[in-house]
Amino acid sequence: MNMYVSNLGFQVQENDLLKLFSAYGEVTSAKIITDRETGRSRGFAFVEMSSGPDADRAMVELNNREVDGRAISVAVAREREPRAPRSRW
Repeated sequence: MNMYVSNLGFQVQENDLLKLFSAYGEVTSAKIITDRETGRSRGFAFVEMSSGPDADRAMVELNNREVDGRAISVAVAREREPRAPRSRW
């Protein structure tokens, strides 16, 4: 199950997310989204866990939990909606 994690501090690293979520089960991936130009964290990430029940428990336990001084938000990740192509003019 894929989860969306938001309101992350800019100093939080992917290894921090792995440690945090692995307390609830096997984490298959953790990816902090960064700005293309600066490489700096955009304050959100996607975490995937192999088990749905483990992910559900992690969402309940970690939603609104303080991490590095900020209350993070954890929810089921939604599929990205298709965007219309940009006009070149």
